Amino acid sequence: MKVAVLMGSDSDWEVMREAVTTLKEFGVPFEVEVISAHRTPRRAAEFASKAKGRGFEVIIAGAGRAAHLAGFMAAHTTLPVIGVPIGGGALGGVDALYSTVQMPPGVPVATVSINGARNAALLAVEILALKHEELSRKLDLHREEMARKVAQRSDRIRSKLSEEGLSGG
Repeated sequence: MKVAVLMGSDSDWEVMREAVTTLKEFGVPFEVEVISAHRTPRRAAEFASKAKGRGFEVIIAGAGRAAHLAGFMAAHTTLPVIGVPIGGGALGGVDALYSTVQMPPGVPVATVSINGARNAALLAVEILALKHEELSRKLDLHREEMARKVAQRSDRIRSKLSEEGLSGG
């Protein structure tokens, strides 16, 4: 079990760090690489085509602007590929979003939100959990913790309303 976390440039690291920290939280092994679909196409194709044989089960690929990395990976492997459009540039990441999400039939890329590296990692964990029961249990605990935090926030807001004399009765 292993996830590849790829980025088109080292400038994408600040966003993609979220994927790495999330995978680490769940105890999922990963490797991080800077690979460019445009500047290192042979290396990118080789990485994708050999990924399954190297033990990878999911690829997370983040890139900005033209953002062809996720699609390029998907064209060269049958592993699930999750694309992370990186924000920036004149269009704030919308160009990267469209480049990542608009794939032709037969070459799917699961795409998360602009700068959504954490969700990309969570989706990777969900995919891995189909085969690895311990991850399924960790995901259940993660969801329970999220629900607990939301309930705490609700309690805090109700307390503030009461303190300010704004409670509804």
